[in-house]
Amino acid sequence: MRILYFLFLAVLFACNQPSGPRTLPILGERDVVNGDTIYPAVPDFSFVDQDGQVVTNALFADKIYVVDFFFIHCPTICPKVKANGLRIYEKYKNDDRIMLLSHSIDVKNDTVAALKRHADKLGIESRRWRMVTGDHDAIYDIADDYFSVAVENPDAPGGFDHSGRLILVDKNRHVRSFCDGTDAEDVDRFMLDIDALLDEQFGRSK
Repeated sequence: MRILYFLFLAVLFACNQPSGPRTLPILGERDVVNGDTIYPAVPDFSFVDQDGQVVTNALFADKIYVVDFFFIHCPTICPKVKANGLRIYEKYKNDDRIMLLSHSIDVKNDTVAALKRHADKLGIESRRWRMVTGDHDAIYDIADDYFSVAVENPDAPGGFDHSGRLILVDKNRHVRSFCDGTDAEDVDRFMLDIDALLDEQFGRSK
């Protein structure tokens, strides 16, 4: 239900975008408490990256970041998503205001050493792109907070059903945009959203 509501808001926003500087919506259901609007936010987390370092929300303080869920031996959508993720990485790799965060959903096989080999194969630096593993339930539960999908399914290719979505999170832990990571044109649009969010939260883009 949360994902359907999220998609509805995104489509509604796209159809009613005014001219002039763009402001991305804060996506997801919100509550009003004592007259204050409370927006959904990514909860505290703790995972381990390709260098064996603990990764928490503190790493992304005062930054925006792009999230996805994958597994190394994915036979379907992951290679396309990673190829488009590399486009984002290359465009912003010298911009300290933005990072990428990839969660492996194959916690059994995607060990720290395996993630390190995968990161080296992609040619990425951990200062800008963290690939993480961790507790099974923590990985799967947080996918819902990002409005993504991660489900173990022995009948699915590779044993997992998961979204190919790339998700944009602001420095206040709010989800602000997403795209189909397998679709290059949608990723082009998504990078415009990244630029808009950089302008909104940090001033004029570099």
